[in-house]
Amino acid sequence: MLRSLFFFIFIFFSLISCTEKTTVSIKSNHSKKEAKILQEKGLNELQKNNYDSAFYCFNKSKIIFESSKDSSNIVFNLFQMAIIQQINGDYYGSKETATEALPFVKNDNNYIVALNNLFGIADKELSIYDDAVSYYNQAVKEAKDEASKQSPLNNIAVIYIKQQKYDTAITILESILKTKSIDEFVKSKSRVIDNLGFAYFKKGLNAKGFQLLNEGLKLRIESDDSYGSIGSYLHLAEFFSTTDIKKSNEYAKKAYEIATKLDSVDERLKALSFLISNDAGRSYGEQYIFINDSIIKIRNNFKNKFAKIKYDSKKEKDENQKLRLEKVENQVALQKSEIEKISFLSGFIILGLVLFFVNKNHKNKAQIIKLETAYDTETRIAKDIHDELANDVFYAITFAQTQSLTKEEVKETLLRKLNHIYTRVRGISRENNSIDTGINYSIHLKEMLSTYNSNDTNVIINSIEKVNWESIDEIKKVTIHRVLQELMVNMKKHSDAPVVVLKFESTANTIVINYTDNGKGCEKDQIIKNGLQNMENRILSIKGTITFDSEPEKGFKVKITLPK
Repeated sequence: MLRSLFFFIFIFFSLISCTEKTTVSIKSNHSKKEAKILQEKGLNELQKNNYDSAFYCFNKSKIIFESSKDSSNIVFNLFQMAIIQQINGDYYGSKETATEALPFVKNDNNYIVALNNLFGIADKELSIYDDAVSYYNQAVKEAKDEASKQSPLNNIAVIYIKQQKYDTAITILESILKTKSIDEFVKSKSRVIDNLGFAYFKKGLNAKGFQLLNEGLKLRIESDDSYGSIGSYLHLAEFFSTTDIKKSNEYAKKAYEIATKLDSVDERLKALSFLISNDAGRSYGEQYIFINDSIIKIRNNFKNKFAKIKYDSKKEKDENQKLRLEKVENQVALQKSEIEKISFLSGFIILGLVLFFVNKNHKNKAQIIKLETAYDTETRIAKDIHDELANDVFYAITFAQTQSLTKEEVKETLLRKLNHIYTRVRGISRENNSIDTGINYSIHLKEMLSTYNSNDTNVIINSIEKVNWESIDEIKKVTIHRVLQELMVNMKKHSDAPVVVLKFESTANTIVINYTDNGKGCEKDQIIKNGLQNMENRILSIKGTITFDSEPEKGFKVKITLPK
């Protein structure tokens, strides 16, 4: 579970928003009863944190309600499904499910506010801040009363703090505290006060910030808001991170303890990140890696389950409609069954190959490096599959469904398409192979860097052989390889650089790697947003430093310094 209380509050809001909505009558009382039973079962399973069972029940209920065009219950089920996906970190899937609900919302303000807030949360977690603010503003606009506006307004202020727009955030948060209804909701009030204190602190007004942070924490303790207190302790840990490391660690440990009790993984990782940054002990880094890898596996497992449930339900619905509306001859029915088997087998083979190569890549390297890089690797593979394979798979399935497979030329064409898909899967897998850290390490590293040579880009590698790679431990070798690989991928995606130079230097105690390109560059405050945060985390985990320097149209520079 990721942020249980946060999302259960959201679920509660959605339930409230549905209580006064009249639904369209279902022609079949039996169907209505079955759909309602499934809906109630889904809610019960959700209360028990059985997310895959709950998702299945809501999806099944939605399909039955679709047959009677019961808009209210369709939206309700889709909304619960989107919440479940957000609980389990599937933010893109959540947005797809919420989008599916939009045609059924009509003029129900309660649902419009809830869905816009849902879209805003997903985009905030995906760091698409401008879109998130836009959705939150729409939720505020559609809200009927001041109380309903508090949550999206607070969320807007949180994003502005992330964007360093502290004055704007402070103005919003103070306006919330001035509303009459705020005193009726102690947990909301304490959250706003805590965020206001954090905003003042980030602006540089430490005294006022500290006063408000303490006030917010006190309210949360008095109201027994354990989950909310985690946020207060994390803010206080950051407040003291540069002035009193001991206090910072104390607050971070309190946040970690409560987050562990509540099984709130993201907050545990945040607390551990402070302890790691404060050099509180190596064991915290090991815990961070272990927890991070575990939640990646859990999230990906749920994503696959949710996708399969929706796929299987859609397939079942389509088949039932065809059986009701068409009277097909036996020969056509057999042919269609064969096409569906081929389509399913093709999809299963592709999914199996991808999972096989990902799993193989995870098992090849040492446990610490494997855990630390899992999230980045799987995200990149998912994007490659989405960008490069989805259309081809869909086209192959459509081709198989619309062409006669009894013709040899049609079979040959289908086989060529499947072979092309297989080749592209192999291409994706090669980017995630294991790393040879033995005597041939420098050769393989140079080969990897050289693969980014093209007609448009010239990669120059200097002095890589002068580094005594055998004296460097495996963890650092793997980290160097992964960071340089991410750097080259970032160059390929963003820089459009004609020339890239990598220079390796070795001293008695350090290794220095200088990267320079003459691409289009970017603003300094946009550097981390271009996907370089993960590189910095990797280098920091092995006690190294990494600096970035760039300006628009003046190229991009990176300096990496590592202890031997």
